[in-house]
Amino acid sequence: MKYVKSEKYNTPELLEKIMGPNPIKLEEELLLDNLIPKNAVVCDLGSGQGLTSVFLTKEYGFTVYAADLWSDPDENRKFFDSMGIDKDNLIPVKADATDLPFEKEFFDAVVSTDSYNYFGRDENFLDDKLLPFVKSGGYIYIAIPGMKKDCHDALPPELLLSWTPEQLDYMHDVEYWSDMVSKCKGADVISVNEMESNDEVWADWIAQENEYAIGDRKAMEAGGGKYLNFIKIILKKK
Repeated sequence: MKYVKSEKYNTPELLEKIMGPNPIKLEEELLLDNLIPKNAVVCDLGSGQGLTSVFLTKEYGFTVYAADLWSDPDENRKFFDSMGIDKDNLIPVKADATDLPFEKEFFDAVVSTDSYNYFGRDENFLDDKLLPFVKSGGYIYIAIPGMKKDCHDALPPELLLSWTPEQLDYMHDVEYWSDMVSKCKGADVISVNEMESNDEVWADWIAQENEYAIGDRKAMEAGGGKYLNFIKIILKKK
């Protein structure tokens, strides 16, 4: 696909802030023809250093709470200020996805890009930990790294050049995630599909000069990408 909205974020300064395969391009594909109202209050769950939160605010007109356990809200606030975003439109919050510090039914939608697989591999997570904070009729949009076919019983040696079996356990296929979210009682599953994004978002990531990107190059340059994909999940709260 052509990433029209993402083009303006394709600068060395902004790409330095990515923490994995290009989350801006992933998020643009995730939100194609999205059903979230323009002025919605949205939780960017697992927002990292806040690049996806800036994207949600500037490109879609959402009021965004950038919720992340590992990033520094003060540092994210400085970044948001540098991007010219009003404090009322983008709010950094240190938050554990399994213990969110918000009022019930606070959000019109939750968007999670390249992080849900770390905390959402529990069939009770949606009903018990996330949906209580979403309004009735609200949406959840998820983009996560996955596998074209689960292969944990015989992991390809290409993948093991960069990741341990324990790290690869966070990646699963469409069938796995379809089964996982179908167990949710409080939301209807709109779709679970493989995304187009894979080669391009990985290429953006391994071009970076940080130790994690350099480590991931080994698997990708050996052809490990042929086993991987990204998966898009959309749900609507009942």
